[in-house]
Amino acid sequence: MKARTLLVVLALACGLLAGALPVPAEQYGLVIRVDGMACSFCAYGLEKKLKRMEGVEGLDVDLEAGEVKVFLKPGATVSEEALRRVVVEAGFSPREIRPLGAPVKP
Repeated sequence: MKARTLLVVLALACGLLAGALPVPAEQYGLVIRVDGMACSFCAYGLEKKLKRMEGVEGLDVDLEAGEVKVFLKPGATVSEEALRRVVVEAGFSPREIRPLGAPVKP
Protein backbone atom coordinates (compact mmCIF):
# COMPACT_ATOMS: atom_id res chain seq x y z
CA MET A 1 0.00 0.00 0.00
CA LYS A 2 2.76 2.46 0.94
CA ALA A 3 4.73 1.63 -2.19
CA ARG A 4 1.69 2.23 -4.41
CA THR A 5 0.97 5.58 -2.75
CA LEU A 6 4.61 6.60 -3.18
CA LEU A 7 4.51 5.64 -6.87
CA VAL A 8 1.36 7.71 -7.42
CA VAL A 9 2.92 10.74 -5.72
CA LEU A 10 6.13 10.38 -7.73
CA ALA A 11 4.22 10.01 -11.02
CA LEU A 12 2.19 13.12 -10.25
CA ALA A 13 5.30 15.12 -9.34
CA CYS A 14 7.07 14.03 -12.54
CA GLY A 15 4.04 14.97 -14.60
CA LEU A 16 3.85 18.42 -13.06
CA LEU A 17 7.53 19.03 -13.76
CA ALA A 18 7.22 17.76 -17.33
CA GLY A 19 4.21 19.95 -18.16
CA ALA A 20 1.86 16.99 -18.52
CA LEU A 21 -0.51 15.96 -15.79
CA PRO A 22 -0.87 12.18 -15.81
CA VAL A 23 -3.45 11.34 -13.17
CA PRO A 24 -4.46 7.83 -12.14
CA ALA A 25 -8.26 7.76 -12.05
CA GLU A 26 -8.46 5.53 -8.99
CA GLN A 27 -6.61 8.16 -6.97
CA TYR A 28 -7.44 11.55 -8.46
CA GLY A 29 -9.68 13.62 -10.63
CA LEU A 30 -8.82 17.00 -12.08
CA VAL A 31 -10.19 20.47 -11.55
CA ILE A 32 -10.12 22.99 -14.38
CA ARG A 33 -10.71 26.65 -13.48
CA VAL A 34 -12.37 28.19 -16.52
CA ASP A 35 -12.83 31.85 -17.45
CA GLY A 36 -15.85 32.73 -19.58
CA MET A 37 -18.50 30.28 -18.35
CA ALA A 38 -21.44 32.61 -17.75
CA CYS A 39 -24.54 30.42 -18.07
CA SER A 40 -25.76 26.85 -18.16
CA PHE A 41 -25.59 26.82 -21.98
CA CYS A 42 -21.88 27.70 -21.77
CA ALA A 43 -21.32 24.94 -19.25
CA TYR A 44 -23.22 22.43 -21.40
CA GLY A 45 -21.10 23.20 -24.45
CA LEU A 46 -17.87 22.69 -22.53
CA GLU A 47 -19.25 19.57 -20.87
CA LYS A 48 -20.08 18.00 -24.26
CA LYS A 49 -16.54 18.55 -25.54
CA LEU A 50 -14.83 17.28 -22.38
CA LYS A 51 -17.00 14.15 -22.25
CA ARG A 52 -15.78 13.23 -25.74
CA MET A 53 -12.19 13.03 -24.51
CA GLU A 54 -10.77 9.55 -24.25
CA GLY A 55 -10.60 8.41 -20.62
CA VAL A 56 -13.16 10.86 -19.22
CA GLU A 57 -15.77 9.09 -17.12
CA GLY A 58 -17.76 12.02 -15.77
CA LEU A 59 -17.85 15.74 -15.00
CA ASP A 60 -19.15 18.09 -12.37
CA VAL A 61 -19.56 21.70 -13.52
CA ASP A 62 -19.76 24.46 -10.90
CA LEU A 63 -20.78 27.68 -12.65
CA GLU A 64 -20.46 29.87 -9.55
CA ALA A 65 -16.90 28.74 -8.89
CA GLY A 66 -16.01 28.67 -12.59
CA GLU A 67 -14.69 25.14 -12.20
CA VAL A 68 -15.11 21.79 -13.89
CA LYS A 69 -14.20 18.59 -12.04
CA VAL A 70 -13.13 15.90 -14.48
CA PHE A 71 -13.32 12.27 -13.35
CA LEU A 72 -11.34 9.69 -15.31
CA LYS A 73 -11.96 6.04 -16.07
CA PRO A 74 -9.84 3.57 -14.08
CA GLY A 75 -6.28 3.54 -15.40
CA ALA A 76 -6.82 6.53 -17.69
CA THR A 77 -4.51 9.53 -17.91
CA VAL A 78 -4.91 12.86 -19.62
CA SER A 79 -2.40 15.57 -20.43
CA GLU A 80 -2.76 19.16 -19.33
CA GLU A 81 -2.13 20.23 -22.93
CA ALA A 82 -5.07 18.15 -24.22
CA LEU A 83 -7.40 19.56 -21.56
CA ARG A 84 -6.34 23.12 -22.32
CA ARG A 85 -6.86 22.57 -26.05
CA VAL A 86 -10.42 21.24 -25.54
CA VAL A 87 -11.34 24.14 -23.24
CA VAL A 88 -10.00 26.69 -25.75
CA GLU A 89 -11.77 24.95 -28.66
CA ALA A 90 -15.02 25.24 -26.66
CA GLY A 91 -14.46 29.02 -26.51
CA PHE A 92 -13.17 29.43 -22.97
CA SER A 93 -9.89 30.21 -21.22
CA PRO A 94 -8.41 27.57 -18.92
CA ARG A 95 -6.99 29.49 -15.98
CA GLU A 96 -5.63 26.56 -13.96
CA ILE A 97 -5.61 22.76 -14.05
CA ARG A 98 -4.86 20.92 -10.84
CA PRO A 99 -5.45 17.53 -9.25
CA LEU A 100 -8.71 17.23 -7.35
CA GLY A 101 -8.08 18.14 -3.73
CA ALA A 102 -4.99 20.25 -4.45
CA PRO A 103 -4.91 23.77 -2.99
CA VAL A 104 -6.10 26.63 -5.18
CA LYS A 105 -3.42 29.05 -6.41
CA PRO A 106 -4.14 32.68 -5.51
